[in-house]
Amino acid sequence: MTKKKVWLTLAILAVAVLLAWRWMGRTPSEADDPSHPERTASIPEAAVVRVERRPLGNTLTIAGEFKPFQDVEVHAKVAGYIRNINVDVGDHVKEGQVLAVLEVPELAAELSGAYAAVRRSEEEIRRAQSDLNRAQSAHAAAHSAYARLKQAADARAGLVAQQEIDDAQAKDLEAEAQVGSSEAQLSAARQQLEVAQANQKQYYALESYSRITAPFAGVITARLADTGALIQGGTSASSGVGPVVRLAEVSKLRLVLPVPESAAAQIHLGDPVKARIQALNQDFQGKVSRFADSLDRQTRTMETEVDFANKDGRLIPGMYAEATLSLAKNANEICVPLEAVARNENEATVLVVDKNNEIEERKIKLGFEGEAYVQVLAGVAEGDRVVIGSRSQFHPGQKVQPKDISGKRSETAT
Repeated sequence: MTKKKVWLTLAILAVAVLLAWRWMGRTPSEADDPSHPERTASIPEAAVVRVERRPLGNTLTIAGEFKPFQDVEVHAKVAGYIRNINVDVGDHVKEGQVLAVLEVPELAAELSGAYAAVRRSEEEIRRAQSDLNRAQSAHAAAHSAYARLKQAADARAGLVAQQEIDDAQAKDLEAEAQVGSSEAQLSAARQQLEVAQANQKQYYALESYSRITAPFAGVITARLADTGALIQGGTSASSGVGPVVRLAEVSKLRLVLPVPESAAAQIHLGDPVKARIQALNQDFQGKVSRFADSLDRQTRTMETEVDFANKDGRLIPGMYAEATLSLAKNANEICVPLEAVARNENEATVLVVDKNNEIEERKIKLGFEGEAYVQVLAGVAEGDRVVIGSRSQFHPGQKVQPKDISGKRSETAT
């Protein structure tokens, strides 16, 4: 029994030596290559992108409504009956075109009276001027007479009685006073003419308001009075004052956008805007023309306007458009994709694949955020490889096979 165990042991040793000799003498195969798929199948693959510098911006899509560039209710300045109205809804008018004419009989009478007052004042001036000329002539004669008597008395004492000299001097002074009075009457007549001319201009201006004209070129959107209707003056305090027509300028429209508070500070004049109008199935390009620079307290939005030319009339006030605003851009910033960032309250982290292809979790400090990328102020350097996609399958220290997909990402994403 002991001899059998010895022989069995020797047989097992012989087989082991034979197998070892064959293993040591064989040619290495692909299965022995550490990089062979069979050996690397257990190491997970991780999609990574390079940290790079790129322009960073953001866009805001918001719905807005087109409004006329100008939209007014045209009132009558003076009260009267409409003699005729020349326009109706949908009519296109030019600036200064007569829309309606009012009948104001009492205003015509007042204007005639103002013309008469001007003519009367002009006659008063001519009369006062004649009186002044007459007074000046009388003064010149009286002054000459006094001067001659005075000269003769001075040349020879006692030649002319002192009484005659005193009478001549009194007449000279009286004539001089009459000249002053005539000048005052002439001045008063001229002032009266100015008053009469001012009244004439006032009534003439009011008479011109009996023709209601278009303040700008546009289209009549509403006709609110008809021929024969009594129209109250636009300056009247009566609550019954109403407009004659409504006029809108539609050759240029305003697209009014309620920009939310979060983006209000990033709006600047001239920022590009693309408006998509579903009713026309067409895009229009524009720029920010103006903004309120103040938030509405109820909606917490800032009214922003974009002007669009509408010479062909395709755009209609009241149409809705979906506008995309390009907000402020920062150039040449260190950025990572948004899907690479994990946020936890005030902290943000990314998974970085180091030079040994191992996962490392790093805290980062974020800056300006765009649509697809976010600025990194600290935590990673240009050229670092960060993991994108699902982070749940990776953990710090894990060995991975990095697959760089930087070139496959959209070059236009910002």
